[in-house]
Amino acid sequence: MLSGQIADGFATIFIGELIDRFGHFKIWHGAGSVLVAVSFSSVFGGCMPCRILSTSTLKVETISYCVFAAIFNVGWAATQVAHMSMVNCITLNSTSRVVLTSCRNAFTMVANLSLYAIAFIVFSVSTAKTHADLENQYRWIAYSSIFIGCCFVGIFLSRTEEPRLKMGLRGNSHARISWAYWFKKILYYQVALVYMLTRLVVNVSQAYLAFYVINDLRMGQSAKALVPAIIYICSFIVSILLQEMAWTGQRLKAYYSAGGVLWVFCGAGILILPMNMSAFMLLE
Repeated sequence: MLSGQIADGFATIFIGELIDRFGHFKIWHGAGSVLVAVSFSSVFGGCMPCRILSTSTLKVETISYCVFAAIFNVGWAATQVAHMSMVNCITLNSTSRVVLTSCRNAFTMVANLSLYAIAFIVFSVSTAKTHADLENQYRWIAYSSIFIGCCFVGIFLSRTEEPRLKMGLRGNSHARISWAYWFKKILYYQVALVYMLTRLVVNVSQAYLAFYVINDLRMGQSAKALVPAIIYICSFIVSILLQEMAWTGQRLKAYYSAGGVLWVFCGAGILILPMNMSAFMLLE
């Protein structure tokens, strides 16, 4: 996971700069999708270098998974940066950009919920009695998500026109801002810090939630999919409700602070939750 996040950090910077210079959003998106599909299937398909080298030492396995995790995040960065950049080039209307971004976030949640639905079905239908059975469960989930994702990527690339919008609202071209310009803005560091801490909370909770509900709370295998799915459903509903509000600076700070305080209390409640009260995990 660490190697993947480091690769993601560097790839996001360089790929963003290259896309800004040369464009071709669909090419970057398609190439990134290929890297994601290949590396993701390699991670869950087992240690490929181990089979090639006819060895299964811990060092070779670790290097293999680190490399494929890094490749996955490079491809992920390419698809995400290209896709988000297209929103700003499809239209210059601020309202339309907000709508497109909201739709993008909404369907991201739908995709996550679909994945958890597949996982819930797999965990409910098949029983993992051995370690090999558990690996097969995750392979089914991974391969199903790759297949469905490739189908939608194909639809997106074939049905979406390459945006080439470079003119302003009055026909004037926008001057390109140097990347060093943002490092002189205090707001840049404020937004980066808030976003980094928020993503840290999300990433850590997603990574360890499955281990927590199974190993500590002794919940059923289906809880690995059910608990995260409930989280995303609640997030989806709240996102829809908040989207319809008229936002001001004070209201934005108040709601963000309230959400942070609520998360802290729920996190503390989960931390001290005893095994015999594991059902309260679904409420928290």
